[in-house]
Amino acid sequence: MGKHVDLDKATVKLYKILADSIAERNTPLEGEQVAKHMVILNPAAGGGSAARAALRVEQLLAEYGLHYDLVQTERPWHAVQIARESALAGYDVVVAAGGDGTTNEVINGLMEAKLGGGASVPLGVLCIGRGNDFTSTVGIPEDLDLALQNLVQGHRRAIDIGRVTGGQYPEGRFFGNCVGVGFDAIGTIEASKLPHLGGFLSYLIAVLKTIFLYNLGPLIEVKYDGQTLTRPSLLISVMNGRRLGGGFIMAPEAKPDDGLFDLCMAGEVSRARMFALIPHFLRGTQATQEPIITARAAHVSITALEGSLPAQTDGEILCIDGKHLEVNLLPREMEVICPPQEKT
Repeated sequence: MGKHVDLDKATVKLYKILADSIAERNTPLEGEQVAKHMVILNPAAGGGSAARAALRVEQLLAEYGLHYDLVQTERPWHAVQIARESALAGYDVVVAAGGDGTTNEVINGLMEAKLGGGASVPLGVLCIGRGNDFTSTVGIPEDLDLALQNLVQGHRRAIDIGRVTGGQYPEGRFFGNCVGVGFDAIGTIEASKLPHLGGFLSYLIAVLKTIFLYNLGPLIEVKYDGQTLTRPSLLISVMNGRRLGGGFIMAPEAKPDDGLFDLCMAGEVSRARMFALIPHFLRGTQATQEPIITARAAHVSITALEGSLPAQTDGEILCIDGKHLEVNLLPREMEVICPPQEKT
């Protein structure tokens, strides 16, 4: 059975005591191995739909016999704190229940714990938010029943993690799926204004609106593994995963464990040309189009020589008027609970 723990006013010290107490109570019988799961649920995910899904999540966790505790977040960046303290308190798996933003925060908490000398704790995900691009890349089912079966099976896959430095995060922010500069950052802002629509629909509407808001890109210098590209740029996507916005295939060949980012870079084009490119991004065929340059790299430096950089990571805003970003790949830095890869 799980227990709902309220951390509204808990300090880090109090949470450690609570987690230690839980771990002590959950000590398995001799010879028995039971994984302890901390489920971090963001009730604000999906425009509030995650709050309505919370009861169903707890019912399924109990039905599948998982050994778990569940905490609901109450503010931005709260999941980072809970994930970090859960890893340090000895939980075996930390589960993000929400969308891509919640997963990103949990990734940051787990990485902070690991780099601070704690154990490397695997990440699980339950999709109850709007954006599920990260889970699409690693193959975690969006269906809750199937996602719980995945947690029970417990198969682990080591994946690459990205770290972006700059904007509102001079100390760096980790990510699992992408960093987007320019058009898709503005699209992310516009999509956030449509919280009650589905992830793909809201982003598609936002893309159409952004075409009229953002058609003149800044002059940007991009350096990637010894190469330099300087031009007015509409969009620069640094992808660890394959897609963003619920259906835009930015990097059709990307693999999250190959040690390289996949880059998709679009030069400045007319509005009419932008409309014509949308079907290519939906199919993942944009590399065949003249304004698009693709590349692969483990380190990317992005500088605005004229103008500024609006940027997002995993659907969360990094900056609106940044000047410089550094993006680095950390190979196979985190394990994810996901189905085994199909052999090709």
